[in-house]
Amino acid sequence: MKFEVGDKIIVKHTNEDGVVKSIINDKTVMVEVRGVKFPAHTDHLDFPYFKMFTQQMQAAKKPARQWVDDIRRDKTTTKYQVAEGVWLLLFPKFAKDVFDDEQVDSLKIYLVNQTKQTLHFKFWLKLKNELDMELNNTIGGLSDFYLLNLDVEQLNDNPDFDFEFSLAKPDKSKADYFEANYKPKARQLFQQITDLQKKGEAFHTIKLFTEYPDKPKEKPVSFLPAEGVSDKLKAAGFKVLNNKALFTNDPPPPGVFDLHIEKLTDSYSHMLPHEKLQLQLQELDKYLDKLELHFVKQAIIIHGVGSGKLRDEVHLVLNHRHNVKSFVQQHHPWYGNGATEVYFK
Repeated sequence: MKFEVGDKIIVKHTNEDGVVKSIINDKTVMVEVRGVKFPAHTDHLDFPYFKMFTQQMQAAKKPARQWVDDIRRDKTTTKYQVAEGVWLLLFPKFAKDVFDDEQVDSLKIYLVNQTKQTLHFKFWLKLKNELDMELNNTIGGLSDFYLLNLDVEQLNDNPDFDFEFSLAKPDKSKADYFEANYKPKARQLFQQITDLQKKGEAFHTIKLFTEYPDKPKEKPVSFLPAEGVSDKLKAAGFKVLNNKALFTNDPPPPGVFDLHIEKLTDSYSHMLPHEKLQLQLQELDKYLDKLELHFVKQAIIIHGVGSGKLRDEVHLVLNHRHNVKSFVQQHHPWYGNGATEVYFK
């Protein structure tokens, strides 16, 4: 007998795959094709190995040579058709309840980069205001990245998605960092999923940003004394520098100070977390001293999002500074939630 029970076969005249279920006699077997059982003569059947081999050969076949002028220059796109920018895609996953009705069970979440730039990103998920997940990775241009699967029950824990993006290939004209945030609301999200079902669409989209931003221009700080004040100070015995001397001898600090450890030192890879924090706070003290020396009235301190430890330490330092009038951490168009704006007396 050519075939045995369980052998995979192919029906010659239809080219359909099947399996041998039983042996009827020397010339006839019972086969199952696409869930249907029927007797078939062995001459009408064959093993599928030749078909499998030819398919593999076709897949491995080299593409025909193309000349440069023949190559299409259309923009490459991700497998998810969304507009240019960086997006979150939420795929609702359904499960049947005890009444056999479909209910949303979880959300499968992807990060989609529909730009040509390769981006490095940090991702934090907070549930009930506590860090639940942290991710540090890279996403290529025109590609997607699977982030996580969020259970529906976790929408009751006030989930908070924080992102910090930077260019994999640094560009002096572009911002060092860019932050984005998404806080899904359960009631609103379920309504959006209901709308998806009506439209027959598979996922819900949230735009994080359209284009990676340019580096913001720092505003010059003016600290010239009022007219006539210089003469009075000189008469009182104080040394007064003119404008050029001030810029030459002790230039004012920048209006924005970045506390990310890689901005403060190149040799941080061997440092322990508490050593990094100590260095960051030391540099912060030096910066605040310079601001006070130059009578600067406003500055921005970038501390990032992360677990919030550095932010809390920065706020603690500012609370103990006698010359700090007030400070506020709110969403900034350039720095997201990872910066604190400080106002001085």
